[in-house]
Amino acid sequence: MNPGARIVILGKQGAGKGTQAVRLSRHYVVPHVSTGDTFRAAVRSGSEFGHKARKFLDAGELVPDEIVIGMVRERLTRDDTTHRGFILDGFPRTVPQAEDLMQLLQPTGVDLVINIEIDTSSVLRRLASRRVCSDCGANYSVGDNPPRVRGICDVCGGEVVQRDDDTESAIRRRLELYERETAPLIEWFEARGLLATLEGTGSPDEVTDRLVSEVDRRKQRALPGC
Repeated sequence: MNPGARIVILGKQGAGKGTQAVRLSRHYVVPHVSTGDTFRAAVRSGSEFGHKARKFLDAGELVPDEIVIGMVRERLTRDDTTHRGFILDGFPRTVPQAEDLMQLLQPTGVDLVINIEIDTSSVLRRLASRRVCSDCGANYSVGDNPPRVRGICDVCGGEVVQRDDDTESAIRRRLELYERETAPLIEWFEARGLLATLEGTGSPDEVTDRLVSEVDRRKQRALPGC
C-alpha cells in the first residue's frame, strides 16, 4: 500500500485545488480534509466548536481563528489522519493559522505545502463554468466534468447549481483578497523549505501527475541517507 502523505494544498479560487485534493487523497489513501466540509459537519453535529462557529456564521461574521483552529485540531487528531496522513484543503489561510498548525503537527509536521498557480484569465474561464452541489459542495464543470444526470449531484443526489458569487466582478474581488492575505503565508512556508509552487494548467490528469511527482520527490529526499 502507498505509504501515505501529509500535504497542505493552497491555491486561489478556480485553481483546481479541490479537484486535486480529492485525487491526491485517493492516490495516497489518506483523508481529504476540507475545512468547508469540516465546518458544515461540526455545525450539523452540534459539537462544541460547531456550536461556537454557528453563532458567528448566523450573524454573518468571520469565525475567529481560535474556533477555526479548534475545529481543525479536532479533525486532525482522529485516527484516520494520525496514522497515514491527510490532504488539508482550505487551511491555513493566514500566518498565525500556519503557526498553530505546525505546532499541532509536531514532531512530524507536513511533507509538502503545494501552491497551485494559475493565471486570472484561466480562473475566470473555469469559474464561469463551475457548478456546485447545494447540499454536499461537490464541484462540477459544465464543459469538462458535468454531473452524470443534469442538475443532480453524483455524490449525494442534491441539486447542482451555479453559485451566486461566481460573477466576474465578485471573482476578481475574491482573487485580490486572496492575493493580499495569502502572499505572507506563501512566503512563510517558502522560508521553511516546505513550499512547492506548481502550474495548475492542463488536464486534471496532467496536473495530478505534476503534483504526485513533486510530493514523491520531496518524500524521497527526506528519507534517511538521501
